[in-house]
Amino acid sequence: MQQLVLFFLLALSCQQIHAELTAADCRELGFIKAQLMCSSCEKLLDDFGLDTIKPHCKQCCTLDQQPAVQRTYAKAILEVCTCKFRAYPQIQAFIQSGRPAKFPNLQIKYVRGLDPVVKLLDASGKVQETLSITKWNTDTVEEFFETHLAKDGAGKSSYSVVEDVDGDDEEDYLRTNRI
Repeated sequence: MQQLVLFFLLALSCQQIHAELTAADCRELGFIKAQLMCSSCEKLLDDFGLDTIKPHCKQCCTLDQQPAVQRTYAKAILEVCTCKFRAYPQIQAFIQSGRPAKFPNLQIKYVRGLDPVVKLLDASGKVQETLSITKWNTDTVEEFFETHLAKDGAGKSSYSVVEDVDGDDEEDYLRTNRI
């Protein structure tokens, strides 16, 4: 009888560990269910000694479909507003350096009022993922593009810049912010 009770308690605790919480429940716990990958629960929480929240993290996470290192995309668009360069100097440094020239399939698009994001596109031009890069440093941005952009177009050293302007030809990085 004691073994039966012990088995029942063990089965109940296993069920609770693998149960998923709703997006609202996860939000109350401080997790964003749509963006939380299960690998983050394992690696990051262990690194910072946050084992007490690991069960909740596992209930809110999404299983990793494929390791991030193996995903490559045909094209990427880095969208940012030049008015945000003061808030994100690392993104400004990346854009104004020669680093974007290494990626022929990278397009830089200036969009008024937008925090920096990277849109990753497949070969047909459909957006597959959109990532916020507000916390990334210059080296992280470059490493991400080296890892996740397809290497086709070897030998090319140009990238495109799309700006929302009235046709001014000045070389002023803040021109997209003019009213």
